[in-house]
Amino acid sequence: MRRKLGSILDVMLNEHKHKLAREKRDNEELVSENIVDVLLRKQQSEDLDVPITDDNIKAIIFDMFTAGSETSSTTFNWLMTELMRNPQVTAKAQAEIREAFKGKKTIEESDIQKLKYLKLVIKENLRVHPAVTILPRACREECEVDGYTIPYKAKVAVNIWALGRDPQYWEEPETFKPERFENSSLNFLGNNYEYIPFGAGSRFCPGMKFGLANIEVPLAQLLYHFDWKLPHGMNSDDLDMSEMPGVSVQRKNKLYVIATPYNPPIEG
Repeated sequence: MRRKLGSILDVMLNEHKHKLAREKRDNEELVSENIVDVLLRKQQSEDLDVPITDDNIKAIIFDMFTAGSETSSTTFNWLMTELMRNPQVTAKAQAEIREAFKGKKTIEESDIQKLKYLKLVIKENLRVHPAVTILPRACREECEVDGYTIPYKAKVAVNIWALGRDPQYWEEPETFKPERFENSSLNFLGNNYEYIPFGAGSRFCPGMKFGLANIEVPLAQLLYHFDWKLPHGMNSDDLDMSEMPGVSVQRKNKLYVIATPYNPPIEG
């Protein structure tokens, strides 16, 4: 398996190297770059204190995709579950998307900034279904919390899942309500400890933007191009919300939905 993955990454690197060489030879303007292009360009820089090897680049790509794939798929699964459970939220999100991109065939990453409500939906989903539920930390100095002494170097687990459902901080915490973030200053940056889906401090998740892009664009595409409903005879109250415990809390049972293609009118 490791050898096969290495071969796939080699092919990917070679394709990007050929593309960069062709653009440099023909003086073509680089239309867009992805992380592989950026790393290869940096690799060719002469001012590097430490050289970047092909193995370094492959390791970075491998880490990004392996670390981000499970959490993104789990988050997406819960998002679709909550949308099926809350059809009024789905209708509002679809109305926003279809109005914003009326006449377009596809949605690009740059278009996502127009989708204010969709971002609230994702924010609310990460409150009740954080991609990672427990943050392991080590105590840098002895301290006292609520009468408990936490010794130096003690391992501490921060329960993100519980913080997002704590009635002390959230009104109706069990209700899926994206509007709660509408006029809120809470964000993903870890400045408010009741909401830290990507952690906080110096060990804040470095893949936040990558993870959000993995959710925002596909979700917008799916809500734009398809109408969604539960299988015949099933309603939103029948959805099983049981969780399977783990670092990434997944649905215990699979989610089945029916997609009906929506053909947006193409202008012009």
